[in-house]
Amino acid sequence: MPELPEVETTTRGLAPHITGQTVVAVNIYQPQLRWPIPGELKQLEGQISGDITRRAKYMLWRFPEGSVVMHLGMSGTMRVVDAKTPLRKHDHFEVVFANGKALRLNDPRRFGAILWQDKDTKLKIIHSLGPEPLSSDFNGDYLHHKLAKRKGAIKNAIMTNAVVVGVGNIYASESLFLSGIHPKRAANRISKERCQVLVNNIKLVLEKAIQQGGTTLKDFTQADGSPGYFAQQLNVYGREGETCIQCQSIIKNITLGQRSSFYCPHCQR
Repeated sequence: MPELPEVETTTRGLAPHITGQTVVAVNIYQPQLRWPIPGELKQLEGQISGDITRRAKYMLWRFPEGSVVMHLGMSGTMRVVDAKTPLRKHDHFEVVFANGKALRLNDPRRFGAILWQDKDTKLKIIHSLGPEPLSSDFNGDYLHHKLAKRKGAIKNAIMTNAVVVGVGNIYASESLFLSGIHPKRAANRISKERCQVLVNNIKLVLEKAIQQGGTTLKDFTQADGSPGYFAQQLNVYGREGETCIQCQSIIKNITLGQRSSFYCPHCQR
């Protein structure tokens, strides 16, 4: 599943191609995604698009009367192509521009989403989100306070959107490794000092991934079609049975919250 760096990479890749463009057609080829694509998106025809930003794993594409809210789901990709390019299998949604280009969502598993959010309102899925991990609102004091009543595993806690958004499985594993924290450690047993270390490493890992274009995943490519490269530098994720880069112990894998959790039994306590 594309995580925050992949979504940020896609957002940045799309921005110069779609911002300020005049929409001439909105085509819905398959309305049944995670939620039905609203037919009211046809109102965008004739409008000039605003900027596109990211909130958690959602992309918000602004127009005068509101925003198109887009989510890549597990296998979605967004591409800007010549409008005359033949549709590919699983191209479900298309916005055609006056300059002859088109933005298309391709989503084989149909877990993605294309929604509409009226101006000065927030969809429920957006309203309930916690702070952005790269913002100043996400700091050691905040995290320590949010974890105070959470007895479950720290890895599950930092992957909870009500605590902080966008820290997916890969980057949670990597951040905990750099912080020396075992993924099963009770969240409310992390000291304020270690919470600050963890916050710093979450920011570090995510910023590095964004700079390098996101992690290469089986179903993900950047907006221009080229893959990310951060996967080559993962310390623990996907390395079960291999040696730790710090102590040469064997990397282990356990299941937490139905997700694989990779860690070093010697470095992480």
